[in-house]
Amino acid sequence: MAIELIDEAVQAGAREMPACEVLGVTSRTLRRWRAAESLMDRRAAAAASRTYPQALSVADRERIVAVCNEPQYQSLPPSQIVPRLADRGQYLASESTFYRVLREYGQVNRRGHAQPPRVVPKPRAWVARAPNRIWSWDITFMPSTVRGAFYRLYLIVDVYSRMIVGWEIHHDELASHASDLIERACLRHGVRRNQLVLHSDNGSPMKGATMLATLQRLGIMPSFSRPSVSDDNPYSESLFRTLKYTPAYPSKPFVSIDAARLWVQRFVTWYNTEHRHSGIQFVTPAERHSGQDRAILARRHVTYEAAKRARPERWKGRDTRDWSRREEVWLNPPKEHDGSPENLRLAA
Repeated sequence: MAIELIDEAVQAGAREMPACEVLGVTSRTLRRWRAAESLMDRRAAAAASRTYPQALSVADRERIVAVCNEPQYQSLPPSQIVPRLADRGQYLASESTFYRVLREYGQVNRRGHAQPPRVVPKPRAWVARAPNRIWSWDITFMPSTVRGAFYRLYLIVDVYSRMIVGWEIHHDELASHASDLIERACLRHGVRRNQLVLHSDNGSPMKGATMLATLQRLGIMPSFSRPSVSDDNPYSESLFRTLKYTPAYPSKPFVSIDAARLWVQRFVTWYNTEHRHSGIQFVTPAERHSGQDRAILARRHVTYEAAKRARPERWKGRDTRDWSRREEVWLNPPKEHDGSPENLRLAA
């Protein structure tokens, strides 16, 4: 039937190779079929007559199951049973065969209090097209002069503009500190109800009852990373690296919490108003947050085009640097930005 269909397609003007691809066969298979004496499928008969001398018999399988169910072995995995049998001078099968037979009999289960591995779905993807739509926050340690004692830096960053919108330093990690910080930041930046998504990891201050109650009262949508997956909170982690690897970061511990607060205040001012961020086309977060970056990037484009007109040979026909504005910023995006609607939300 396949040969007849392909012949009809070729007679109608189609090429042989595309016609074969439609049926899921190759041109080589078609040529082999044409040259064959018979087109009867003999694979099933050959498989039925084939024997496997190394295969276990039904009696061998039942013996493996019976040994595994003996009182001294019934709570042990095959990796423990096989060596114990070898110590007794017995060999029934390999460990992998033990597992395969037990799986066939439905006896591969976790023992004791061990729980089966849990698959945690990836956090919901969010996209921001304006400031104050998605915030990310986390807590990092800042060393003190007392060995083993640290100050806790609470830091909130706007995912769209990369601007630090709120920060505090405390001696401890409490959900009450975090809720107060979030509330003051929302008041300072005029965040309305049902406007903001707040992303964080799964720490106790992030998921504490006080924090969650504050978010519900303010109309903020909480978003959390997967447990022990730092990549789910990339903007806060990247900001902490910038903070601790900047040349101005002290080489010695902070002598007091006031000294730590003073240094962080200077860093935040520099970061928001002077630092050219690579993720937002090398404008400052404050310029991006206020919308001034549009005019700045437009002027850069004009400057590059004028330079190209003056010395076109330096570009060799290529376009100038792309200074277009990044209109969308994603948080935990899917593999394709046009992901399924149930896995993608647009921050209001």
